[in-house]
Amino acid sequence: AAERSIPRIAPVPLTRSLAGAVAAAPEADVLLWPDTFTNYLSPEAGSAAVRVLRAAGLRVGLPPAAGKVCCGLTYVSTGQLDQARRVMRRTLDALEPAGEAGDGGGDGDGGGGAAPPLVVLEPPCAAALKTDLVELLPDDARAPRVAARVRTLAEALETAAPDWTPPRLDRPVTGQTHCHQHAILGDAAERRLMAKAGLDGQLAAGCCGLAGNFGFERGHYEVSAACAEDQLLPAVRDAPDAAAVVADGYSCRTQLDQLAGVRARHLAELLAEGLPEEGLPEEG
Repeated sequence: AAERSIPRIAPVPLTRSLAGAVAAAPEADVLLWPDTFTNYLSPEAGSAAVRVLRAAGLRVGLPPAAGKVCCGLTYVSTGQLDQARRVMRRTLDALEPAGEAGDGGGDGDGGGGAAPPLVVLEPPCAAALKTDLVELLPDDARAPRVAARVRTLAEALETAAPDWTPPRLDRPVTGQTHCHQHAILGDAAERRLMAKAGLDGQLAAGCCGLAGNFGFERGHYEVSAACAEDQLLPAVRDAPDAAAVVADGYSCRTQLDQLAGVRARHLAELLAEGLPEEGLPEEG
């Protein structure tokens, strides 16, 4: 669509910036999933998540062969299911050498020899790993074990660091809960985490209207913008001036930037802003 501008690719991917600065996978309490959106387009969300998870006392690592893992969502959403299966099997194969695709004798919450949780920052990628992976590879016993390990950031903090208290931000909040999260994952853990951090407000329901590549395609711009005007844009316009705009989905953040000139942030970024200033130290 001529009305659109192409999102900028990050100069340094997240996986490269974290190389040597995170724990080796076997020693990690949690593994940060390097989804394509976070890795190449929004690495600041990933860096913020590392800071938050470390502040909660967790050792953070990346999956083995981090550059080869992918949930396959792009191919699922465009109907390329055979390619999605190939990508998903490649992902399971990449996880397998270090035993990451096995059940580890536990439930995936970390500890007791269990394979560590996979913290997935991008809601549609988490949803694909939780549901599409299992549905498209019903003959692969590794798929349900990996799906059971998937956590959002809030879920990981709640289960792996239940005694951690997030920084108090004490400000109103607005923005968007990704539609995949509404449909598949639920946002109860996110709402509890925001309440603990003093973030007061309700995120918009519905869909931002970008819907992956849909809103970028020629002929779809008006429908895409109309979806955003249904709930998201009015919610942001009507919010107090001091409100933080939160959107965990990269598409939602992009839509807000391009249609309203508003910079939305992943919840990880907002929480990281409340932590003491520090760099990204190397793991000991």
